[in-house]
Amino acid sequence: MFTGIVEELGEVTGWQDLPDAARITVRGPLVTSDAGHGDSICVSGVCLTVVDNVDGAFTADVMRETLQRSSLGALSIGSVVNLERAVRLQDRLGGHLVQGHVDGTGEIVSKSPSEHWTVVRVSVPLELDRYVVEKGSITLDGVSLTVMAVQPGWLEVSLIPTTLALTTLGAKQPGEPVNLEVDITAKYVEKLLAARA
Repeated sequence: MFTGIVEELGEVTGWQDLPDAARITVRGPLVTSDAGHGDSICVSGVCLTVVDNVDGAFTADVMRETLQRSSLGALSIGSVVNLERAVRLQDRLGGHLVQGHVDGTGEIVSKSPSEHWTVVRVSVPLELDRYVVEKGSITLDGVSLTVMAVQPGWLEVSLIPTTLALTTLGAKQPGEPVNLEVDITAKYVEKLLAARA
């Protein structure tokens, strides 16, 4: 479980294609400082398990399902990613509860900068549209954000200078993919109501 508060920008330093998966190595001195085998690290919104940790870089296996459902399959050596360690029970919950289980990908439609923030519009697959509400939580590439506007097929968020500077969202441009994780609560409520109907 994560909070969606990115701790550092990491860099993909290794990539090995496997028959039905990939093994990636990501440099991240902060998140690896106390990471052990089996720990979870969120990589641009995807929860990955540490299989090795050497000299400030960790290695993780990524199965085909994850490569297909998320934007991790488009990464290459040199790609920059958002990194966050799993939350501890005594930590502050600065964002919202994030599982690191990507529901799908969207695409940055537009970025509209103003003096103190940038409004970013992101496309949302129709099957996820119903889980997104104005003033609700959304995770984009592992970043916990508040939805400021929503219409069928898209949502908008406002990014402050800190978020622009310290996450991959600052550098991403229209046409680039982002990993989406909707608030898990909405999916549970939907399933419970359907069972009662």
